[in-house]
Amino acid sequence: VITTYIVVSVGLFLVARLSPYEWQNPHPCEAFSEEKENQFTVLSSFWFFITPLLNQGTEMAPHTISTRLLTGIWWFFALIVISTYTANLAAFLTVDTTELPIESVEDLVAQTKIKYGTLQSGASHDFFKQSKIPVFQQMWQFMSKHDVFVQNTKQGIERVLKGDYVFIMES
Repeated sequence: VITTYIVVSVGLFLVARLSPYEWQNPHPCEAFSEEKENQFTVLSSFWFFITPLLNQGTEMAPHTISTRLLTGIWWFFALIVISTYTANLAAFLTVDTTELPIESVEDLVAQTKIKYGTLQSGASHDFFKQSKIPVFQQMWQFMSKHDVFVQNTKQGIERVLKGDYVFIMES
């Protein structure tokens, strides 16, 4: 972007200097003046092309087709750059970077910090108790050794809200 900015600014300066219609009378009250002035100096060319990137305007306006075309291309380029930046910034700021410590049953079994349990009596309780699948057998052994069973759904939800508890039930 910086290299393009420099090249386009120098290009505007050169095109404006070469075009006879960019040279204007600095004294509009005098109809015929030998003195002509070009509004696009090196500094003003750089300023003219930085303003769209800074969301600013300028009082200068190109007079010839060549400088207007160059200006239009630059404004379109600035629009694309600013839109891309804004979209990437919005996407970056909305991405949830929190890492979940438990993403599967295997993760739940592998840790001991967060306890997990079911209703004292229910289909989930019976499932873990009678399961022949090794991971569920490990879960049943853990639940049997710790005080993790709850009497009703409300009690299970309350334990989850207090933290460090996973309430497993049928849906």
